[in-house]
Amino acid sequence: MIETKRLLLREMNQEDYPSLAAILQDEQTMYAYETPFSAEETQAWLDRNLARYKEDGFGLWAVILKDDGTMIGQAGLTWQSIGESSKVLEVGYLFNRSYWGKGYAIEAARACKKYAFAKLNSSEVYSIIRDSNVSSMNVAIRNGMLARGSFIKRYRGMDMPHLIFSAKRKPSIK
Repeated sequence: MIETKRLLLREMNQEDYPSLAAILQDEQTMYAYETPFSAEETQAWLDRNLARYKEDGFGLWAVILKDDGTMIGQAGLTWQSIGESSKVLEVGYLFNRSYWGKGYAIEAARACKKYAFAKLNSSEVYSIIRDSNVSSMNVAIRNGMLARGSFIKRYRGMDMPHLIFSAKRKPSIK
């Protein structure tokens, strides 16, 4: 679906469950979520993305290394709520801890932003990031996003402060 220099982003499928579980069930990877996911929560996450592909035409995609076909993470676009009213298009990313620090997240996030602007004709994209997740904030900043505000997100029974980053599409020059 989306190709970069080192990565291929494609729709996830049920066969991706073990690779997805290695990410979502890892305690260190999931620190911003407070706890790792159970097997049932991991399956629900996968099912939600399969439904997004049908309903929206996009979702979080499997991030595959072109060199060897390994699924190293997920990145993509989803509709998210900010507070009670705003619904925004979010660039999201979450990678297997073994592949952190190699530039894969920014490579995938830039490709997702480009897709949102070029293919979906979006005028603005967001990244909504837990206030303790400095690595993801750095990816958002490197992806040309600016901090726009903050809010408290209620997730898994907890109040979690989040920062709102966004980038606006540059107008075309005619």
